[in-house]
Amino acid sequence: MGKKGKKEKKLKGAEKTAAKMEKKVSKRSKREEEDLEALIAEFQSLDAKKTQVLETACPPPSPRLNASLCAHPEKDELILFGGEFFNGKKTFLYNELFFYNIKKNIWVKAEIPNPPPRRCAQQAVVVPQGGGQMWIFGGEFASPEGEQFYHYKDLWVLHLGTRTWEQIKAPGAPSGRSGHRMVLSKRQLLVFGGFHESARDYIYYNDIHAFNLDTFTWSRLQPTGTGPCPRSACQMTPTPDGNGVIIYGGYSKTRAKKDVDKGTIHSDMFLLRREGKEEQEKWTWTRVNPSGVKPPPRSGFSLAVGPGGRALLFGGVCDEEDEESLEGDFFNDLYFYDINKNRWFPAQLKGSKSEKKKRRRGKKEEQTNETEGEKEEPQGPTEIIKEVMAEDGTVMTIKEVIPATQAEEDSEEEEEDEDGEEEEAAAMAPLVEPCPRSSAMATVKHSKLYLYGGMFEVGDRQFTLSDLYSLDLHKMDQWDVLVEMDPKTQEWLEESESEDEEAKGGDEEEDGEEEEDSEEESEEDADHPPVKAGEALADYQTRTEKYWLGLARANMGPDAKEKKVQKVGHAMAKVFFEDQE
Repeated sequence: MGKKGKKEKKLKGAEKTAAKMEKKVSKRSKREEEDLEALIAEFQSLDAKKTQVLETACPPPSPRLNASLCAHPEKDELILFGGEFFNGKKTFLYNELFFYNIKKNIWVKAEIPNPPPRRCAQQAVVVPQGGGQMWIFGGEFASPEGEQFYHYKDLWVLHLGTRTWEQIKAPGAPSGRSGHRMVLSKRQLLVFGGFHESARDYIYYNDIHAFNLDTFTWSRLQPTGTGPCPRSACQMTPTPDGNGVIIYGGYSKTRAKKDVDKGTIHSDMFLLRREGKEEQEKWTWTRVNPSGVKPPPRSGFSLAVGPGGRALLFGGVCDEEDEESLEGDFFNDLYFYDINKNRWFPAQLKGSKSEKKKRRRGKKEEQTNETEGEKEEPQGPTEIIKEVMAEDGTVMTIKEVIPATQAEEDSEEEEEDEDGEEEEAAAMAPLVEPCPRSSAMATVKHSKLYLYGGMFEVGDRQFTLSDLYSLDLHKMDQWDVLVEMDPKTQEWLEESESEDEEAKGGDEEEDGEEEEDSEEESEEDADHPPVKAGEALADYQTRTEKYWLGLARANMGPDAKEKKVQKVGHAMAKVFFEDQE
């Protein structure tokens, strides 16, 4: 009893601390929020000029992240709303609404009167009632300079049948937040976690609220048991029976010391389960320990609900803090969590027909070479680290974990290529897959996973994407590119004191400098060791290794570790080699 009493006191103490912190944050940020509310009202006055619904075919939406991507509950359409974009100087927020026709591969922009204010990191859920509805709660608005934040606590519904927006004003809503999660559980919208940030303070939440779609009322749930600690950007998936939700992962910050924050990537899992009838229902938290191959820790992953009670997790980023720098490893892998079996497993693409033939042949050769003795023990997952250098010398590190079976098949394929099986190498289609990214949007329609946008970083530059991919979750053969985008075409605006001083010299001087820079770049490219006709990448890297290592060392400085210099040198040689093809 004594231990239990102490534990309960600790929990109550933590709740009181969180409540005090929330009150403090609210008081300090009130004045800032009033300024931002005026800016939001200014944007809304522009939207108020729309008096009728206007739908027009359009190119794919501009690059963005932290938007909402949902599957229409009745039509073969995807719905995209909101999001953000940063170009190096300013932050742009959207409240645009797009529909993507899956069969016709056409984007349509819908301008509907009285839409929600511009925002990102909101949550959206679709329900089939009334010809289809999309419910949106919360999110954030940032000042153009990205220094002030306003967090919404409003609830909106888009009536898909009539193409009308409606704001639902009901008391008892959760406090303003973004990065939270919302799912449909029977006839309730469940909202969990998120965070609130101002210029001075921040707070993360682990409260859970329910909005009843029949009575249009909010209620705060009070589950028993120990649940997740406060966090945002977790995975929240309803159980197949509709009586609970699974919470996985997430991210939170804590104050380590004055002006120093410590970020934490969570990788724990919890089940929140409903018991009893509606009027007497009780909710309980339970810690879950899944089996299988778990995803490496990450934040900013994309999530969706697939067929057969499976949750999908794609991509994300893991920030590795060094003494002097912060480097992010971006992922483009896909994992499934089987709710019924409580098991994680990595997705393995089967590939095209030519790939299958090649793999079968590789397996047959392996079987003929095996002796009657013991077979080799199965290997664990293989971690591959790729480093790509941008034109300005910054390095992007891409980490990818390949399951054992896939790694073995890849090694078999490499051996066959080395053996000179040129016909099969020519028949092999290049692997098409989304590039590593975080904060992308994902949804499932007709057992197909759709992945849109997101971002990745190279040095200090952030690239925002607008590409669209699909993957058949039954066939699991290959990613299909529906909208392609080259991040090199994206304009990135940089601002510094030195650049401001140079700008005073006039446009003509800048143009002259740009021409000189381009000439220097072309001269540098010309000085690189040329690729010989018919030369393979491995042969080229071996022949020119000394040159590329010297160039990598010059870019990275004398203090860089030798292993890293070698990786970057090889990456530079590969990029140049592929550009010459």
